Amino acid sequence: MKKKAQEPFGVKEIARRANVSIGTVDRVIHNREGVSEKTREKINEIIKEMNYQPNVLASRLASKKVFEIAVLIPHISKETDFWEGPLKGIQRAEAEIKRYGISVTTYFFDLKDRESFIKQAKKVIAKKPNGVLLSPLFNEEASGFANACKAKDISVVVIDTPLSDQQGLCYIGPDMYHSAYQAAHLIDFGTANKSKILFLNISEAEMDSQVEKGFKDYFKDNNKKADITTLSIRQTNARSVEKQLSTLFAEQKEIKSIFVTNSRVSAVAAFLVKSGIEDVLLIGYDILKENVKYLESGTIDFLISHKPEEQGYRAIMTLYQTLVMGADIESLTFMPIDIITRYNYTFYTN
Repeated sequence: MKKKAQEPFGVKEIARRANVSIGTVDRVIHNREGVSEKTREKINEIIKEMNYQPNVLASRLASKKVFEIAVLIPHISKETDFWEGPLKGIQRAEAEIKRYGISVTTYFFDLKDRESFIKQAKKVIAKKPNGVLLSPLFNEEASGFANACKAKDISVVVIDTPLSDQQGLCYIGPDMYHSAYQAAHLIDFGTANKSKILFLNISEAEMDSQVEKGFKDYFKDNNKKADITTLSIRQTNARSVEKQLSTLFAEQKEIKSIFVTNSRVSAVAAFLVKSGIEDVLLIGYDILKENVKYLESGTIDFLISHKPEEQGYRAIMTLYQTLVMGADIESLTFMPIDIITRYNYTFYTN
């Protein structure tokens, strides 16, 4: 029988040079307690000299330890199927890493119900996972939840919308300031000077303040006068949106461009078609089925996308990298600001 070749630069060689046991070397490599500082420094110096790279994945395959990741996101609703994208990314990442002892459990909450978020957040805390992927639609409640996680040494990655208090957390998602800045540039490019602009937020949750700031800063920075009307619609069902827009357009027929700050732009498109209002530049977010329908017909002119599926995928992989591989987490990972039209959307993937 052929004798197995001995690895000259493995754990055994490190232990021999340091004159310690293999178990001691293993504790240093995996940053566990039970080793004196002097011995730890000696072993780390030998590891550095040898340029030793431990086979972490092999160790994970041999280990019986399971890392628990909890996902706290909204469920897909009749009003918007936006969260189908991040969920696909989460499931894709889970399929890739589950063999390394990673368990992913998803907790869904109603994006129109703060109490459902609080209820699900309590379930997550009770589960005591190693890491959490969080969508902080309800900022105040999400901040409290994130602080509770940090107190229990639970790693948190936030997607889609940053928390107002983002300190110590990882964020993967759009830079909302520059995204809104880009939208303002599209409106400036696509409409006549001094046209009336509607800045429209359709959401139960509070809007990120950076969105409005970025939008208005574009005109300020470029010395352009902009007649901007701001409207926030908190009741997001189609009837409520139509009612409030009907009232507004009856009073301000001169509106020539609309920027919708989220994915509910199809509700505005439906109103424009039903009301027979044409020649209005309409911009919103995300390649959703309803949005694409109005993009194809030309009612929606531009959709801005921040790759929601990729956000979900990267968030899970980031937690995997830090929990299993011991990698440092980048505090900010901004997604690209992609401009989608009726002519290029078929070539685009979220």
